[in-house]
Amino acid sequence: MKISYSASLLLVSFCMLSATQAQQSKDSSFQKELGEIVVSGNKFAEKKKNIVQKIDIISSSYIKKANAQNMGDLLMSTGNVFVQKSQQGGSSPVIRGFEASRVLFVVDGVRMNNLIYRTGHLQNIITVDQNMLESAELLQGPSSTLYGSDALGGAVHMISKQPVLSKEKEKTKISSNFFSRYSSANAEKTNHVDLSVGWKKFGLLTSVTSSAFGDSKIGKRDMRGFEGFGTRPYFIQPLNGSTGDTILKNSNDRIQRFSGYTQKDFTQKVLYKPNANISHGLNIQYSTSSDVPRYDRLQDTRAGVLRYASWYYGPQQRSLFAYTFSANSRTGFFNEYNATLSHQSIEESRITREYKRYDRFDKRIEQVGVGGLTIDARKKLKQDEITTGIDIQLNDLHSTASRTNLLTNVIVPLDSRYPDGKNRMNNFAIYTQHIHKFKGQKWILNEGLRIQYIALKSIIINNSFFSLPVTSIVQKNTAITGNIGLVYMPSTLTRIKFGYASGFRAPNIDDLAKIFESSTAAKQVVIPNSNLKPEFTHGVDAELLTALGKTVDFEVGAFYTNFTNAIIKAPFSLNGKDSINYNGVQSQVLASQNVNQAYILGANIRLAVKAGKNWKFNSTFNFTKGRFRTDASKSSLVYQIQANGGYALVQSKVRSKPLDHIPPAFGKMSIGYDNQKIFAELNLMFNGWKRLDHYNADGEDNAQYATAKGTPAWQTLNLKTGLQLNQRLGIQAGIENIFNLNYRYFASGFSAPGRNWVIGLRLGL
Repeated sequence: MKISYSASLLLVSFCMLSATQAQQSKDSSFQKELGEIVVSGNKFAEKKKNIVQKIDIISSSYIKKANAQNMGDLLMSTGNVFVQKSQQGGSSPVIRGFEASRVLFVVDGVRMNNLIYRTGHLQNIITVDQNMLESAELLQGPSSTLYGSDALGGAVHMISKQPVLSKEKEKTKISSNFFSRYSSANAEKTNHVDLSVGWKKFGLLTSVTSSAFGDSKIGKRDMRGFEGFGTRPYFIQPLNGSTGDTILKNSNDRIQRFSGYTQKDFTQKVLYKPNANISHGLNIQYSTSSDVPRYDRLQDTRAGVLRYASWYYGPQQRSLFAYTFSANSRTGFFNEYNATLSHQSIEESRITREYKRYDRFDKRIEQVGVGGLTIDARKKLKQDEITTGIDIQLNDLHSTASRTNLLTNVIVPLDSRYPDGKNRMNNFAIYTQHIHKFKGQKWILNEGLRIQYIALKSIIINNSFFSLPVTSIVQKNTAITGNIGLVYMPSTLTRIKFGYASGFRAPNIDDLAKIFESSTAAKQVVIPNSNLKPEFTHGVDAELLTALGKTVDFEVGAFYTNFTNAIIKAPFSLNGKDSINYNGVQSQVLASQNVNQAYILGANIRLAVKAGKNWKFNSTFNFTKGRFRTDASKSSLVYQIQANGGYALVQSKVRSKPLDHIPPAFGKMSIGYDNQKIFAELNLMFNGWKRLDHYNADGEDNAQYATAKGTPAWQTLNLKTGLQLNQRLGIQAGIENIFNLNYRYFASGFSAPGRNWVIGLRLGL
């Protein structure tokens, strides 16, 4: 069965027509949405209607019903976020055409981005346990006024649950939750348990989640013209007994061999509240994984033969220790205070070995430490709110590399991914944000300003591998960013907003000093460039939210972002050479470089129809386009489709090129029923075409993992259900990708799962 876009549009039209005849409800869901409380838009609890910036809220109820395998899948399930995957153990969210280090991740007020977050694709967000979240808030558009560097496209603020204290008549409040989930497409087995113990002033919350993911199986139904795409006919069994590496035929080429991994997450919360106005909180989080195979690289071939016997990330570890002090005061200038002192430790590694090369078992390890201090204060007046604060982040990196001969156990030094000397990046900032509510509450003004200073130093000690012309990189960058906007509410059922915001991102160690090899097909190597400048965005957006009667909510928005000094990978030279031999491959030399100007524009539409008391229809649609200008006097790499259906790299002189990371049009339509005891949702997830001529050949779009024509459009039909048997026990079941479609997300080297049966059991005590 093929679901076309015309059928999708007919479904939308039918639901809109049905809404005119739907039973009238007493309350407008739009009014409830505007009254929702957010914390990301102002650092303190604030009604959503008072914030100009577009903020989408993922509630605890939605998180439970979505029943996603990881944080990336949760974001993707909303239909508002595009997510790229290079391996099963990875998810790289894209917000308004920005990805990776240009999107800020925040957990419980602590920024996760550090000095080695790359502009390519990231898997770090899956180290946050979505099962422990109270909510997640998605800020769309530049968010640097409140959150500083990296929030060019927006931010994802993940807010975890807190211990619950006992009430006046209770001595002790104890609650516990357990759930277990199984998914058929990758034999997922997840178990979670959390326990909260609360007294009147003191509370504890402990959570443990353990997940095991097997090799993922892709769909059996191929798209016409792309039969067999993404299948894995052969794989390398590394060090297969006395025979060594062995190339084996896959007994089922729909199984993505060597894509499975395991992950464990632990959270410990401590809350001490001596009185109603003061609280002390301790937040400990730890996440670790097994080795995570880099599935896209395991598909690379050289001379027609699979290249890598091993390519995986070593156990990815993230630990967070944070202390938070909060206070409310009736005296003094400010009414509310928040202060958070935090420390994070992150370790990630890359382990590679080529087929039959037992003398070249390469390991590169990165150890990152981040200390942070944020202090925020708010003054509430009759018609004004003033929020101000300071933000200090201290980053440190230790990068090492070694090569082991597995036959002799001899270990020798290897070129590290980042400089092998001192690597530091320190951020210092002050900011203020103001909200003014005009008389009558119809007009609301937001404006803010941030001043930020970032100092970076990176030292290369061993320069024997490349003879780089620069061995010491020092940068000191200062930036002023701001925002201003208006909300107009002509009635309680309509909101119109216009906003401007600027974003800022200072080059980090990954931009300035990284050395790494791209895929085998591209034959490129990236080297350091110490002359990078900070990136800036200036964005304007407009949005209309309205309720048509009391059963239909409609939202439409558009944005335009001017992107200056955009950092992209482009042809470079090393000691006068435009190519070098790296790991036995003659590779073109690239480096991160600033381009003069780029732009990104887009639009989003959301429709919600409430029919009766329990039925609801939702639909979202997102469109993004981005290009950057180039020097027409210089040749540039572009892809050209050949007559035989393949494609090749050619030289071309162009005045503008597609910006990488720009997803195709995407969205979600769903029909749901919910009566508190039973819920069911039938949804259609869809992505449009991403044609090959819209790829950035020099960037991170990974055309080598697409078809000869790009990434085809796709639609999947999915069903989620749940039954609450009693107050404590509930079961969930679902079918994802019902029609077993074989498809892949744009820029991904890993195919999406085929038909997936999901069953879960939830128990609350």
